[in-house]
Amino acid sequence: MELNAVVDWFDANARDLPWRHPGTTGWGVLVSEIMLQQTPVARVEPIWHAWMARWPVPSALAAETPGEVVRAWGKLGYPRRALRLHEAAGVIAAEHGDVVPADVDTLLGLPGIGAYTARAVAAFAYGRRAPVVDTNVRRVVARAVNGEGEAGPPSTTRDLAEVEALLPAADAEAARASAALMELGALVCTARSPRCVDCPVLSTCAWQRAGRPAYTGPSKAPQRFAGTDRQVRGLLLDVLRGSAEPAAKSRLDQVWPDPGQRDRCLDSLLVDGLVEQTTDGLFALPGEH
Repeated sequence: MELNAVVDWFDANARDLPWRHPGTTGWGVLVSEIMLQQTPVARVEPIWHAWMARWPVPSALAAETPGEVVRAWGKLGYPRRALRLHEAAGVIAAEHGDVVPADVDTLLGLPGIGAYTARAVAAFAYGRRAPVVDTNVRRVVARAVNGEGEAGPPSTTRDLAEVEALLPAADAEAARASAALMELGALVCTARSPRCVDCPVLSTCAWQRAGRPAYTGPSKAPQRFAGTDRQVRGLLLDVLRGSAEPAAKSRLDQVWPDPGQRDRCLDSLLVDGLVEQTTDGLFALPGEH
């Protein structure tokens, strides 16, 4: 792959995202990366701005109750991310001088920080050479390098090795290349209807040269939302987010007609620490009773 062409394209076409602005701290990048997991940029951007204005450093977030953090998470989905970020903020404040670490191994030691997020923060906040592999990057490599229509099931070891082999040796150049690969997958080399005519590596893309063969490997079933436990959990949390006081079970019972699914979802929220039950049988966000 002609990585220089991808970087040149990125320099001319990259989206103006606030967490890419000069002066954004490692904390700002970490918050953005946690929020962007499985959530579109358009939904993340206003909430990221609100969080950074309210909690500009990890210690500020750590000082909040977990319940208020879950409330501020709003409609981003997968709210356990909010609890993990709150826990990580406490560790960063207590053990790292209120500054997000730059080293991948140290980042991996923080609560809720996995392989992707640690490398993304190291690369995008601190300009480190670290292979950053998300769905978009995997798809670009599968097509442009391996000549396959899709990436297939992930393999952390293989995926990291493939991307690392592409990166320049210098830290700053490698970090820029990581951002460029991700942006190319997000804007041009998309899962559906890729804009190949706009691709900076069209002439060297292995998938193009092979005649764009159809992907024949294992596929992942599309995720639905309506009627799932995710939807019910969200509806239950909405009641508590909008309540200044703990809520009775009868209020929660109104959000979903199936009592078995509703109670199962409430139990899972209790297990995940997203909801707590008071001594008198009411329900509240964590730390708010």
